[in-house]
This record gives sequence, structure tokens and C-alpha cells, in this order.
Amino acid sequence: MASHRKSRPSATRVAGIRTPALATAALTSVALLSQTADATPSEDGKPSLEEVEKKVEALYRQAESATEKYDAAKEKTGTQRRQVDTLLDDVARRTDRLNKAREELGSFAAAQYRTGASAPDTATFLLADNPQDYFDETQLMSRLTSRQKDAVDDYVTQQSATMKKRQEAAKSLQTLTDTQDELKTAKTTVQTKLASARELLSQLTAQEKARLAEIEKLKQEEAARKAAELAKQQAAAAAAAEQDSSSSSSTSSSSGSSSTASDSAYATKAAKAIAFARAQIGKPYVWGATGPGSYDCSGLSQAAWKAAGVSLPRTTYDQVNAGTTVSLADAQPGDLVFFYDDISHVGIYIGNGMMIHAPKPGAYVREESIYYGGESIIHSVVRPA
Repeated sequence: MASHRKSRPSATRVAGIRTPALATAALTSVALLSQTADATPSEDGKPSLEEVEKKVEALYRQAESATEKYDAAKEKTGTQRRQVDTLLDDVARRTDRLNKAREELGSFAAAQYRTGASAPDTATFLLADNPQDYFDETQLMSRLTSRQKDAVDDYVTQQSATMKKRQEAAKSLQTLTDTQDELKTAKTTVQTKLASARELLSQLTAQEKARLAEIEKLKQEEAARKAAELAKQQAAAAAAAEQDSSSSSSTSSSSGSSSTASDSAYATKAAKAIAFARAQIGKPYVWGATGPGSYDCSGLSQAAWKAAGVSLPRTTYDQVNAGTTVSLADAQPGDLVFFYDDISHVGIYIGNGMMIHAPKPGAYVREESIYYGGESIIHSVVRPA
């Protein structure tokens, strides 16, 4: 628990005092710094500090959104590649059977040629573009022995099945190629956005970087204050619910015990997921990464819940549908908190308005307020198990 406090010293300081004066001072400081940062561009046309900050954050967001698309395309590529490999193996087996059927028909043709019986008909059949059409001709049917007819039946069946599988494999290969193109596009987008963000930051002076860090610090303190307020609301709601449960326990003991067992099972799994996530604190955010040395946001949430025995999809777009949506007021440790309208970010809720997440490129897995980017960016809360 000591390391838990150490990971967010500023949050503890703000949340511990909880005075309107401090909150007002924090907000005023942010406003003043923002006004300073938002000065009109200099004569050389350089953007203001706030314009740089907003642009960098927008680029990081766009990169993260592209990362989720990259993750989805990468997962699809793996699945489709396995399907293509299976189909090609099947085609190879069917082609082998087709060749054997063709060899048997060839032996009949050779025998007929040697005896001078029906050679033109058999040779024509073997050379036809569509053996089935020729096979349907009653003249040939009457000349074939039962064994020959069975051989032709087998050849036609094998040819049809092999052709169908070849078409299926060709279609799957095209789908795989399209997905690989999506993968390349998403990768290029991520790299371009990150390069642009790094270029903007590299143009800042040391003084501007220091002011930017101070603005970020004050934003984190404000986020911690909001997290503390949420924690108080949740604690009050939990106390009220417990009181209501106690007063009605005599009339609903059966349903109450069932609910308690379910909550306990979830809490056990959630504790394992959180313990795993906490052990990853300090590891770098790397787009497309699923561990163990680095993670992107959805890679971390997937790995954490996997440690608890729960299988989650790879991307935020799918994870948001992999559970039960609950209100923010009812959020419990272990729940997944999703952000932005495009659901491009996710964190693992740990209680008291805090979460563990892999924030963005250049940052590390850390514990942070769910209000790190403001209240408006929270999309939904989902209970995955």
C-alpha cells in the first residue's frame, strides 16, 4: 500500500485537504498558466504553448486510435492467415486425390487405345474443358463399363470439390491481402502522428517545456480532486446500500446470499487482475504491445484480466462490449473505464476514482485519476466478469 501512495503524491496531497480554497487556487493557477501559454503567436509565426499542447495531445489521441485499428487488423491477419493455411492444405490433399482419379481414367484410356475400343470417346472426354458435359452424353454412358463409370464419377466429384476449395482459398488470400493493407495503413498513421508530436515538442524551449510540465501537474491535481469526490460519493452510496440491505435482510435472504456470492466471485477475480496490472507499473507504453515488457492500453487490460482467468478481446472497440455496462457511480475495482467517443482508450479501475493504465507513447504504465483528461472524455464503465 505504501507504493500505492508513492505513485501519486500530488493526488494524496490535494485529496487529503479537500478545501474549496485549494481547489479554487488550483483552477486559478491552471487558468493563469493557460492564459500565459495562449499568448498570440510570435512574430516568427510560432504557435503558442497552449496550441502546441493541444496539438500534441490531439496527435497522441489520433495515434492511439490508429493503434487500436492496428491491433484489430493484426489480430484479423493472424486469424485469416491460419484459415488460408488450412484451406491450402485441404486443396493440396484434394489435388492429390484428383490426380489419382485422373491416373485411373488414364489407365482406362490407354487400355482402350491398345484394344482399339472407344479410344476416341475416352480421349475426347479427358481432353474436354468440362468433362461433366461430355459425361452426360448418353452415347458415352452406354459405352462405359460399371468400373469406368465409377472412375469417371470419382474424377468429376474430386474435380468439382477441388475447384471449389481453390476458389475459397483464393478469396481468403485476397481478404488476407486487404487486411495486411489495413495493417500497413494503420502502422503508417501511428508512426506519422507520433513523429509529428515529437517534432512539435522538440521545437519548445526549456522554459516552455517547464511551463508545460507545470500545467500538466496542476491538471493532475485537479483530476485527483475529482477522483476524491467520486470516492466520497461511492463510499456514501455503499453505506446507504448496506443499511438498506440490513433492514430488508429478513425478507430477501435468498436473493441477498446469491448476490453476495456473485459479488465475492467478481471481487476475487478483480483483485487478481488489479494485482497483475499493478505489477506492470513502470513498464513503457508501446503501441501494439501486449506484454510482458511493454503494453498499449488494451493490451494491458487484456493481459490483466487474462491473469484472472477471463479472456478479453484484443481491442478497446471489442472490450467495451465484453461485459456489463455500469454507471460510474457504481464502478467497482476491476471494472474497465473507456474514454473518448471513439472508445480509443481504456484503464482498469482500482477504486477511489483511480485507475491503472498505459497512457500514451512516451509514458509508462501508471496509476492515475480517471479524470486525467477531464470528466467529459469518460465514455463508459464495463464489468468484464
